[in-house]
Amino acid sequence: MLASTLALPLLPKTFGERPLPFPVRLSKAARDQIGVTRSYDGAYVRLDYPMGDVDRSTGVCTDVIIRAYRDAFDVDLQKLVHEDMKTAFADYPKIWGLRRPDRNIDHRRVPNLERFFERHGADLPLPASLDGWEPGDLYTMRLGGRLPHIGIVSNRLTPAGHPYVIHNIGAGTQEEDILGKFQDERRFRYEVSI
Repeated sequence: MLASTLALPLLPKTFGERPLPFPVRLSKAARDQIGVTRSYDGAYVRLDYPMGDVDRSTGVCTDVIIRAYRDAFDVDLQKLVHEDMKTAFADYPKIWGLRRPDRNIDHRRVPNLERFFERHGADLPLPASLDGWEPGDLYTMRLGGRLPHIGIVSNRLTPAGHPYVIHNIGAGTQEEDILGKFQDERRFRYEVSI
């Protein structure tokens, strides 16, 4: 059975006559998943293509990113990653023993998203301090030194003055204070025209 995206209204792209800034739109699109995506399930699922998704009530950390870009900008990372992997498969990680791209799962794997962002010039150095992270940055790390994870840096600040991260680490989409708490942190910024 093919999973598909639930029909949700698109986010407003303007405030009055002015376009909402990129980080506000991306943060809002991620935050709007809180309470909708309530569980974590990384099972392999055959997806529609393009714009395929598992049911929005569940998903993994990468689904937060995929859905936020779709909802905020109509950008389909499923298709973009798949097309890039078709042209440069040898440049992508070989962790899963695949011999060719798989449009059902490749975009749902953090190491593949990291490579995609690197290949498109979206990797940035880590900021000197936690308050140097910018809303709309993409945050990756390795939980326990090995488990890849990704989230979106929020436009809301913790009481300590640095941004929260919107992610799904196991209990559904959440906005939490996790910057600086894990190993192998990396920073990306994949801006799209608005």
